[in-house]
Amino acid sequence: MEKPRPAAGGASASASAAASAAAPDLTERQRRHLRGLAHSLKPVVRLGNAGLTAAIAAETARALGDHELIKVKAPGGDRAARDELFAELARRTGSALVHRIGNVAVLYRPRAEPPGLLIPDR
Repeated sequence: MEKPRPAAGGASASASAAASAAAPDLTERQRRHLRGLAHSLKPVVRLGNAGLTAAIAAETARALGDHELIKVKAPGGDRAARDELFAELARRTGSALVHRIGNVAVLYRPRAEPPGLLIPDR
């Protein structure tokens, strides 16, 4: 069995600094691992009818700084619009969109210090 390694990459508490950081590049094996870890999580960010605002992006960046792996729930509606919304949120927060199913997306952004989640090597 391979020894897990700490996730690489930087994290920032502000949305603007997070947006400048590159999103982590994940392999399919790492995505599977993160999906398994996220299975039992409850959404910590809920998007409202106003959509993606600066406050939502900042709160998501803060939650990623605290937890590294979070679920975000969007209102129902057009699937393509939801996919675009989740992709834009991931871009603004410098996170990776691990998985999306229905109205819920899983975002991941590793912390530099202290290392939190351990994910498998590539």
